[in-house]
Amino acid sequence: MEISIKDFGKLSETVIQEYTLTNRQGVSLSAITYGAAVTSIQTPDKNGLFQNIVLGYTDLNEYVNYRPYYGATIGRVAGRIDKGAFTLEGTHYNLETNDKTNHSHGGINGLDTKIWTVETASSEDEAQLIFTYTSPHHENGYPGNLTVQVTYTLNESNEWKINYQAITDKTTLFNPTNHVYFNLSGEPTKGINQHELTLTSSHFAELRVDSIPTGKLLPVKGTPFDFRTTDTVNKGFESDYPQNKLVSGYDHPFILEHLANKPEAILSDRASGRQVQMVTDRDAVVIYAVNTLDGRHTDEGSLQEHFAGITLEAQNLPNAINQAGFGNVILHPNETFHSETTYRFDTML
Repeated sequence: MEISIKDFGKLSETVIQEYTLTNRQGVSLSAITYGAAVTSIQTPDKNGLFQNIVLGYTDLNEYVNYRPYYGATIGRVAGRIDKGAFTLEGTHYNLETNDKTNHSHGGINGLDTKIWTVETASSEDEAQLIFTYTSPHHENGYPGNLTVQVTYTLNESNEWKINYQAITDKTTLFNPTNHVYFNLSGEPTKGINQHELTLTSSHFAELRVDSIPTGKLLPVKGTPFDFRTTDTVNKGFESDYPQNKLVSGYDHPFILEHLANKPEAILSDRASGRQVQMVTDRDAVVIYAVNTLDGRHTDEGSLQEHFAGITLEAQNLPNAINQAGFGNVILHPNETFHSETTYRFDTML
């Protein structure tokens, strides 16, 4: 396994570096110390052509000024928290509200905006980037000094593993994810409309008009949210179903069933032959694909079309702290948070 490093830009006199892991098949993963953000994943198509299959930029200023969340580590809490408010151990907390009246993706200065330290490790069969950041007590309104470690592993089986660990000195909330946008065509000028998706999910979370979950888990049967059998994602883009029209596509949590010996999600592109399979221990995956990626921001001068990418954000349900039955996102001082999500890259048979 090979590890290479280069300067990516400078932020407040700190040099931001980009690390690249490359295996013997030529598959590579690149990530920067700003936001622990994945900037590129190079995989071959059915003809052996290597291209970047995730949305990313070559200019640090785009990440800082536009803040697209491309490939970034999200937290402390992924998704939205209603009114940015919650009660924990009898204490009421008010977080920053950065999505109209709600708190989103950790706040104005979430983990995606931080400069992380990084260590590397490698062996014959895998290489790792080990990112660390300590979020101080009351940062963005959250209680507790929280130390987060995010490890990216690339192995010779063409798997990207994300391992999260965290500890806190005061009871707090923690529900991280990675906001990677896939476009398996390898060309961001092509939309993901014809990408095919399979999900082991029979229910999804209904959203309010402000994209906060209502608390209802709706059956996917008979709706454009049914991907238990492989289907193209554009069925939701073209649908008059109210939950699709609400967000102009998909921005919804799907409840994962964790079936034995089956990935939780499979995303594929028949034109390129590329495929990614996701396995996770999280309760849900947020599928985000909307028509707001409209070319306002570009990579190396090329326009990005509507529906330029789609996310598979493994996490626990958004706003869980305020919704009974939405799972646990509380971390106590005597606990260590552990979670792992794996994306396996291959070509369709």
